[in-house]
Amino acid sequence: MSALTWITVGSLAAWLWLLLGQGFFWRTDVRLPERRPPAAWPPVAVVVPARDEAEVLPSSLPSLLAQDYPGKAEVFLVDDGSSDGTGELARALAAERGGLPLTVASPGEPGPGWTGKLWAVRHGMALARERTDATYLLLTDADIAHAPDSLRELVAAAESGGLDLVSQMARLRVATVWERLIVPAFVYFFAQLYPFRRINRPGARTTAAAGGCVLLRSDAAERAGVPDSIRQAVIDDVTLSRAVRRAGGRIWLGLADRVDSVRPYPGLGMLWRMVSRSAYAQLRHNPLLLAGTVAGLAVVYLAPPVAVVAGALTGGTAALAAGAAAWAIMAGTYVPMLRYYRQPLLLAPLLPFTALLYLLMTVDSAVQHYRGRGAAWKGRTYARPEAAP
Repeated sequence: MSALTWITVGSLAAWLWLLLGQGFFWRTDVRLPERRPPAAWPPVAVVVPARDEAEVLPSSLPSLLAQDYPGKAEVFLVDDGSSDGTGELARALAAERGGLPLTVASPGEPGPGWTGKLWAVRHGMALARERTDATYLLLTDADIAHAPDSLRELVAAAESGGLDLVSQMARLRVATVWERLIVPAFVYFFAQLYPFRRINRPGARTTAAAGGCVLLRSDAAERAGVPDSIRQAVIDDVTLSRAVRRAGGRIWLGLADRVDSVRPYPGLGMLWRMVSRSAYAQLRHNPLLLAGTVAGLAVVYLAPPVAVVAGALTGGTAALAAGAAAWAIMAGTYVPMLRYYRQPLLLAPLLPFTALLYLLMTVDSAVQHYRGRGAAWKGRTYARPEAAP
């Protein structure tokens, strides 16, 4: 057999293993677990770090203020050095819409060793401790819109299951051509790295969270030393979940039904920056892991279509058959995610092209790191590696 045939057979074997042995990552039925209303609804503090979010705040903040929660709840929006009037707009929206009490505060520039978002979260958590007796903290991003019963359902799930951290991966916006190509795949790849079913097993080693929507028990945060113990984290959600689990906490992660990101990513450039800003940090800034990831993506995602085309042109039936089978499994595992995002199933065979884009984004992330630019977001650059929790 030719080298391409061997590589393609390896790709097919990898896809058979991914189909059956990687926690059924491709299924999209992991939603909030069975829950029942608690006898008494515990108090909750909602912490929203926000930096230059005036564009999306009118679509997100009112949904938090309008939460239909039977217990006591209060919202703390922390304006992280915005230059677009985010804080003033938040106050105006609260005055206009009413609802849950809102406190807007600003902690100033991040302290040494802190990322901006976690510095804002630290300030919001400190305010919550001073002003409330919150049993839970809802950490949610400023671009996330919640259905009116979102907080109630999260708390019910945590109370029913004895969970310390409940996180839902918000449904990201999918409207433009580039969003259709890249966004569902972003969640698909995340689930492949962090299979939800494995994460949700008690005592599991695999752990992750989705930073846009995290309900965290206050005493679990204290046991884990959060957020101080993760203050340098660029990928703060995964690092948070590791800290909570290491402190003995129980974690649940799944897809959301009515928690949505309202942030637009209309062009390839914005999506590219979203992925590349943290891709190399995900690989722990390790060149060997980078090389392995690039090789793995090439073998698993790119080899099958190459083998199909090469086999069709040269008459190599073995490579063509193995490539077609691997490509079919790949596309089939992508179908549930496309359905979840209500996208045409014809996009499924294009997953190798999307994987190529992610490969290039990952390489670009490493290039920017070695040029000394680090992870950049909203005018800040984080050149230092993540601290271990």
